[in-house]
Amino acid sequence: MKVKGKAIKFGNNIDTDVIIPARYLNTTDERELAAHCMEDIDAGFASRVRSGDIIVAGKNFGCGSSREHAPMAIKACGVSCVIAADFARIFYRNAINIGLPILECPKAAADCREGDELSVDFDTGVITNSTQGKSYDTFPFPEFLQNIIKSGGLLQSVKR
Repeated sequence: MKVKGKAIKFGNNIDTDVIIPARYLNTTDERELAAHCMEDIDAGFASRVRSGDIIVAGKNFGCGSSREHAPMAIKACGVSCVIAADFARIFYRNAINIGLPILECPKAAADCREGDELSVDFDTGVITNSTQGKSYDTFPFPEFLQNIIKSGGLLQSVKR
């Protein structure tokens, strides 16, 4: 599985309250969640994110509460992948469970700039920044996780 997109850069400790503010947790409508994704840290995010874009962030992405709304909002915006130095464990698990691919790669996260063109090969774990002419190796997803993500999440995978 491979994805390509432009980088949208965030810093460290992006918590689930920033990803989707608590005032919107009364819905599971993906369009509604997407419309408010990241609005408290980047008011224009939902209007400028394009299908396939890749969020790149620093340490501890997805910290805070264990709400599944956070990765759902990101995925509903059309984001194809999140690359971070590291993730809060509950966010990592929730992302996989809803079919949002995420990769930990501190060097790629540190080097990447807003708007860089990125490609990610989940089979090999290679992240390529074509804007800067750099490649980064990280751990590829095991086949069973790739199958969950390709299916659209854990529930869809089980149904298959």
